[in-house]
Amino acid sequence: MKKAKNGKSAKSGKLDKDEYYDRLAALQLELNDVARWLQHTGKRLVVVIEGRDTAGKGGVIAAMSDTLNPRQCRTVALSKPGEREKTQWYFQRYVPHLPAAGEMVFFDRSWYNRAGVERVMGFCTEDETKAFLKQAPVFERMLVDDGILLFKYWLTVDQAQQEERFAERAADPLKRWKLSPIDEQARQKYAEYGRARDAMLKATHSKKTPWVLVDFNDQRRGRLTLIRHLLDHIPERKVPQTVVKFPPLDHKPLRERFGTAPKPIASVD
Repeated sequence: MKKAKNGKSAKSGKLDKDEYYDRLAALQLELNDVARWLQHTGKRLVVVIEGRDTAGKGGVIAAMSDTLNPRQCRTVALSKPGEREKTQWYFQRYVPHLPAAGEMVFFDRSWYNRAGVERVMGFCTEDETKAFLKQAPVFERMLVDDGILLFKYWLTVDQAQQEERFAERAADPLKRWKLSPIDEQARQKYAEYGRARDAMLKATHSKKTPWVLVDFNDQRRGRLTLIRHLLDHIPERKVPQTVVKFPPLDHKPLRERFGTAPKPIASVD
């Protein structure tokens, strides 16, 4: 498995917030270059983000997608399958979410649910898990052979850091929605999740569709590291950029032009 370099400096501790946002802003400009390149060439991009609970999957996806056109860039975070979906070919519910020409899709968890939470929590049988581990490399080779750019990232986080983040979410009313009864049970199965992860990585890592492991104990550094790796592994992405030029406005007051002017709403004290 590959490990993305985290670019740590000699400074100890977590990355300073101001430095983080400065570095992130530069990377977001490059991500916009990628978006224009995808539209210009018709290429398709899929980024799979996996990891333990609290690893930081949603945060890094937000960091990548916040400044991109939402019509072109989509995040897919599927809920548990319905009764009908349970009877389908396992990969079937994910296929409709794959990108069309010029699009990029971020999977906040993906088909790898089967090799992780479903296996550990007993939501699928061992035979179903074995079938998945056999079929997943074939499915992904089909995507790559069809021209999709596929990147798979596993966010690594230590148990102590995971526990700290669970406690933070429980204490913060704005983050409690991230917690579920499954999280409470999963905490007791840390070792089982580790074994399931190792088996998954071994079965589904290949030269054509490799896994990249990123240290997310420091989420700011982790986000920058992952985005830098993604940018460095996308082909030449500079394309001509058309800048829209706006003609001068007629600056007559609205009252003169339309007979009345809109009234602002009252401000909040």
